[in-house]
Amino acid sequence: MKNLTFALAFLVAAPAAAQQTDLGEPLPEGGEVETIEQAESGLSFTVTDESAWEDLGIAIPAFATDRNVPTPANQSGTAALGLELARVVTANLRNNGLFEPTGPDSLPRPEFAQITSPSWTTWSNRGAEMLVHGYVRGRSDGRLTVGCYLYDMALQSELVREGWVVPAADWRRAAHKCSDLIYSRLTGESPFFDSRIAYIAETGPKDNRTKRLAIMDSDGANHRFITTGRSTALTPRYSPDYRQLVYLSYVDGNPRIYVYDIGSGQQTLVTQSENPTFAPRWTPDGRSILYSMAVNGNTDIYRVSAQGGQSTRLTDAPGIDIGGSYSPDGTKIVFESDRSGSQQIYVMNADGSDQQRLSFFGGRAATPEWSPRGDQIAFTHITGDFRVAVMNTNGRNMRYLTNSWQDEAPTWAPNGRIVQFFRTERNTGKTGLWQVDLTGENERRLPTPVDASDPAWGPILP
Repeated sequence: MKNLTFALAFLVAAPAAAQQTDLGEPLPEGGEVETIEQAESGLSFTVTDESAWEDLGIAIPAFATDRNVPTPANQSGTAALGLELARVVTANLRNNGLFEPTGPDSLPRPEFAQITSPSWTTWSNRGAEMLVHGYVRGRSDGRLTVGCYLYDMALQSELVREGWVVPAADWRRAAHKCSDLIYSRLTGESPFFDSRIAYIAETGPKDNRTKRLAIMDSDGANHRFITTGRSTALTPRYSPDYRQLVYLSYVDGNPRIYVYDIGSGQQTLVTQSENPTFAPRWTPDGRSILYSMAVNGNTDIYRVSAQGGQSTRLTDAPGIDIGGSYSPDGTKIVFESDRSGSQQIYVMNADGSDQQRLSFFGGRAATPEWSPRGDQIAFTHITGDFRVAVMNTNGRNMRYLTNSWQDEAPTWAPNGRIVQFFRTERNTGKTGLWQVDLTGENERRLPTPVDASDPAWGPILP
């Protein structure tokens, strides 16, 4: 995917001009998103105080259209689709806990010509400090052109704009990209809405659960089951390029690590053994897979090529070494071990050398995962209850993000600001996916059609 940055003189161009330029390369799963416009006004407006974010009035009216035409995404036409686009953007910004936007269902709908020439009085009278305008147009090839604009009401100036050409079926990706554009411009943070989540979908009685591999968008939409449930699937993880998933499958009672190609649906067997095997994880370059295996009562961490072959053992301590999450630069691995007598968190170099204990704060610690920013490690802290916690990469400054009965298996959003985990209800045993930001104050449950566990948040889509 290529980006085209326009000169300042083009910032006042009408929306119609945006759809005349098509750039980009195919993406996995047959879809493509072409960035056709990206520019900033040169103004500097970045909110750094979170309380100010929460008070920021953002108006998000329905996206406009130059003419209402049916599309493969919505037979009611681009006018109805424009309403849905604005609803998705509103939900994204509201659900992350930082903003209180006003959505399109309670706002007047702008005309197409007003997208680049807002009616300032209309929106200032409604108390808006920020205004999001957008448009959607149907194309002769069946695709859609979607534009997104962010305006500062006090300055009556455009802060940033961007446009995309998307297949009609991928219209939600355009909404997520618009959300990312707004979020990044106002907070200075990296984006995360245009990403996907893999997890294990669970059905059936507690003593005979069916566990299937499933994927969905970051907001729970576009849900898709990957495996049938005839064999148990566990611990999925996206490859760094989003083209593949690695997961653990038990067939006839024997564990096997598979790589699933999302575009073709083909599976590749990486390794199999009669020995208990756990927690496959990608290396940051996507060339190898880390996993744990128990041999003669001793569990160690191994690395194997993503194409299969001979495994290399990285740990050799008495006890149980499980997991493994690479630092973003690939130089270190954080993992859990009971070599000290209880589950604790350790770190080692990528080749297995210099193994050191990190957690010394009491209780047990498990399922560590390195933040994409490289500055923190999320993990499950067990002191009777299971709680999600974070600490610095040197093991200091541990703090809780959740305070429930059983929260575990944290996974980071691509920007390292939000942590996803799964929660088990005390009385029913039902499991679900939850998200919490680094303040620990903004929790939300992610909708899934069935019980859910073992979440894995992928990077931003390419």
